[in-house]
Amino acid sequence: MFKLGVRHRGRGLALLVSGLCAWAGVAAETFVLPPADLALVGQLQTTRANRAETLLDIARRFDVGQEEILLVNPRVDRWLPEPGAEVLLPTSYILPDAPRRGLVLNLPEMRLYYYGERDEQGRPLVITHPVSVGRMDWNTPLGQTRIARKTENPVWRPPLSIREEALADGRELPELVPAGPDNPLGAYAMYLGISGYLIHSTNKPYGVGMRVTHGCIRMYPEDIERLYPRVPVGTPVYIVNQPIKLGWHAGTLFAEVHPRLDEDEEQGPPLLRELLERIYAFADGLSLEVDGAALKAAVLWPQGIPLPISR
Repeated sequence: MFKLGVRHRGRGLALLVSGLCAWAGVAAETFVLPPADLALVGQLQTTRANRAETLLDIARRFDVGQEEILLVNPRVDRWLPEPGAEVLLPTSYILPDAPRRGLVLNLPEMRLYYYGERDEQGRPLVITHPVSVGRMDWNTPLGQTRIARKTENPVWRPPLSIREEALADGRELPELVPAGPDNPLGAYAMYLGISGYLIHSTNKPYGVGMRVTHGCIRMYPEDIERLYPRVPVGTPVYIVNQPIKLGWHAGTLFAEVHPRLDEDEEQGPPLLRELLERIYAFADGLSLEVDGAALKAAVLWPQGIPLPISR
């Protein structure tokens, strides 16, 4: 253990011996928003594999993306999980360091957060879903934008660049793809204020949770069907790049570390150094005892789940 010496904010530190419990949610993907000085929602779960499901079927059933479930289950076969095998579900999240309003998309996490609703008791909620984002050569842009318009059963007009790419691969795309099962936009599309970029459904749901798009944001069909009517035109959208997220829960500091985007891997500082720098800035003068072994584990094997790193 080592210490970071700083100012205390008035919140006592306590050893969290009960593991990774967090704020209870009102549904699998909907959680009561914690106070502003706390950031952890959800809780880890486990399930058992059966003969009828692949690991990707299990991921979709619990609203988890493909890379998310693979990271925390490296010994479970993606296509033929052993019947009865225990499968860890990464359903606990540290909220991104971004405004708690509108839509927040964290690219390394490949996950979307929506702030804008309250439950029957008037408590603010956060809704989260896995998404696919742009691959390395077709990056999803960072920054702030908004939902400019929305369309049900959209038609798709592939840009010339995408048609040329398909032609180079031996495929020919039409200039217009009508609504229907062959349309990669699916049944719902929300157009961003950045020209050419959308949040949309998909006819290839098992790619959700991967970097496979031309920059757009894909969602499971059932997720965007629920989200679409909730998000009004004009909703702000924040797209961030945060492989490291930090947050408090029950007096303990948690870190959630995701693999960096491939294009950032050689540009940034070593992940451990970046994590330490983030902790120093986040603690802001707090006298904090940090578990060095937990820090190393978080960066050597970034699983994308919140881990306690302080006592």
